[in-house]
Amino acid sequence: MELMSPLRLPLFLFSAALVLHLAFSLGINYGQLGNNLPHPESVVPLVKSMGVRSVKLYDADPRVLKAFANSGVEFMVSLGNEELGRMRDPKQAAAWVKANVQCYLPATKITFIAIGNEVLTLNDSALSSNLLPAMESVHAALVSLNLDKQVAVTTAHNLAILDVSYPPSAGQFRRDLAPKLACILEFHSKVGSPFLVNAYPFFAYKANPKQVQLDFVLFGPGSGIIDPGSGLRYDNMFHAQVDAAHAAMEKLGYKSVCLQISETGWPSKGEADEAGATAENARLYNGNLMKLKKGTPMRPNADLNVHVFALFNENQKPGPTSERNFGLFKPDGTPVYNLGFNTTGLGSGSGSVSGNSSVSDGGTSSPSDGYLAITSDHARSLPLQGALSILCMAVLAVVAFHL
Repeated sequence: MELMSPLRLPLFLFSAALVLHLAFSLGINYGQLGNNLPHPESVVPLVKSMGVRSVKLYDADPRVLKAFANSGVEFMVSLGNEELGRMRDPKQAAAWVKANVQCYLPATKITFIAIGNEVLTLNDSALSSNLLPAMESVHAALVSLNLDKQVAVTTAHNLAILDVSYPPSAGQFRRDLAPKLACILEFHSKVGSPFLVNAYPFFAYKANPKQVQLDFVLFGPGSGIIDPGSGLRYDNMFHAQVDAAHAAMEKLGYKSVCLQISETGWPSKGEADEAGATAENARLYNGNLMKLKKGTPMRPNADLNVHVFALFNENQKPGPTSERNFGLFKPDGTPVYNLGFNTTGLGSGSGSVSGNSSVSDGGTSSPSDGYLAITSDHARSLPLQGALSILCMAVLAVVAFHL
C-alpha cells in the first residue's frame, strides 16, 4: 500500500455542543480502508463532539486504542475472519487477548470483542465451523484473565441468515444455518453478550426501487405496513428488518437474548445503477435513524445500541462507488452532508496520515444485504427456496404498503 506524504491536519476548532439531539446513544463504525484518512489522534475530538458513546473497529489498531485512552469512549475491537482457525487454540486466544485487549485496559474502555464478521453467510464451511470454537476460546481467555465482566464476546451477522423476513413476525433463520445459530445463541445466553446484526435498508431499495417505497426505507411520514401475523404497524423498513431477526431468534427459543445493530447506514454517492445513493437520501436516512426512540414494535423496550456505518469515506474499499461513500465525514473532517453536528474540523494530530490497517472491514467486500435486500449475486449463493422467498417478500411488501 502506498501512503500519501505526511500531512498537517487543520487545527481543532470544535464546539462540543450538538445542534442535533440524539434520541439514542450513538455508535459509529470506524473503518480505515483509505490512504488519506486522518491520524487517530485527530479523530478523537471529532468523535467526542458527535456525542459518540461507542466505536466499532474492524481490527484492534493500537494507534486508535492508544489515541482514545482516557477519552471515555467505549470500543468494540474485532478479530478478523482469517484468525478464527488460530483462535481455537486456547494459548493463541490468550496471547491475542493479552496483546490486543488487556494491555489497553482500563485507560481505553474496550467492552466487546467481535469474532469475525458475517462468517455464516460466506458459504465457507471451514470458516463457519471455526466461528463458535473461536468465540468460546476467546471468552475462556477473558475468564482466565478476570476480564469477562468487563469485556464480552460476540460476532456480527449479515441479515441474509434469514430465510423468511416478511412479515416480520414470520422471521425465520435459514434451515441450513439454524443449528449453528442455535449454538451461537446458546453461547450468548450463557455469557450475556448481544447477538449482532448488520441491517441495510439501502440494499432493499437498490435491488428493487420500483417496488420498495423510498419513504419506507428513509423513515418518511405516511408510509408503513401492518404485520398480518402480529397486527403491529411498521413505519420503516429498519424496524421491520430488526424484528424479523427478533422473531427468528424467538422461534429458536432465545427471546431473551439481546439483539443489537452493529452496522447500518446509507451511501451519499453511487454508480448510475445504484438507485437511491445520494447525499440527500443519506442525510435523511441517518438523520431520521438518530431520532428514533428506544425499541421496535415487537420489542418496545429494547436498546438496539445502533452503530452507524461509517465515520469516514474510505477510498480504498473495493466494489461499486457506494462502498467508498458510506462515511458521515470526508477524510479532512468536513461533513459529507449536514446532520446537525456542530463540528468545524479535525483536531491537530501527529501530522501523519492513517494507513490501511483494518482487515478489509471484517473480510467482506460490502456492507450487509438485508430485509428484501438480497442482491442478484447474493441470491445466487442462497438455496433456491431462500431466493424464491426473497422474491415473495418483495411482492408481499408492496401489497402491505397500501394497508
